[in-house]
Amino acid sequence: MIERKFVAQKKKEYQIQEMIAKNVKGAGYSHTKLQRTPLGEKIIVYAARPGLVVGRKGQNITKLTKKLKNSFELENPQIEINEIEDINLNAQVVANSIANSLERFGSSRFKGIMHKTMENVINAKALGTEIVIAGKIPGSRAKSWRVYSGYLKKCGDIAINGVDKAKVRAVLKTGVVGIKVSIMPPNIKLPDNIQLLEEKQEIIEEIKPIKKDVEEKPKETKKPIEKVEKKQVKEEKPIVKKVKTKKEKVNKDKKKL
Repeated sequence: MIERKFVAQKKKEYQIQEMIAKNVKGAGYSHTKLQRTPLGEKIIVYAARPGLVVGRKGQNITKLTKKLKNSFELENPQIEINEIEDINLNAQVVANSIANSLERFGSSRFKGIMHKTMENVINAKALGTEIVIAGKIPGSRAKSWRVYSGYLKKCGDIAINGVDKAKVRAVLKTGVVGIKVSIMPPNIKLPDNIQLLEEKQEIIEEIKPIKKDVEEKPKETKKPIEKVEKKQVKEEKPIVKKVKTKKEKVNKDKKKL
């Protein structure tokens, strides 16, 4: 049940978008957004020329609100118009301009129209663009013509969500011609665009010693202790004195005589 509600809501938005695109021709219509508010449903219209959408004294908006209210059974539709900043970076506006120029000048100048629009898109600082036209151009046999410039993603998440794409049909005398435009805007962030940051260099400075007012005395160096050789001391024998007796003295005296 919930899935059916989402599908019905998206279908309703698509039908509203087609109806506004038919009623607002030549105003550089891009897309619409539908928002629910407590007062009613708010419809935001993005266009290159908001003055043409409003009309004189708001006549076009009043007609558009009545049509939306009757055909889609909206309670209180409120239309808000936003101006597109750069026309050449919006794929829907570029595709509509190619279709209008082909319907006006015919299929004889289709190559010049393609190259001119591609040049305008690249001059608007887009990273890349691709324009494909398929149909009976310029002869009776159907062909596809492709013009591209710059860098454009073809796969991945950026190719689905980042690249702006649009498809438009142009009705010519020879038949219906399909136009496909893809633009990569300049403000997109690519995953392979890596910037290396410079490492901060740490400068280590030597700390110089602080000079003292009082000069320090030089430290006394200890002299090496000289080894004194031990002199060999001779052992002296003790002197023993002989004491003469009285008899020995008398005998000596007699010998002298």
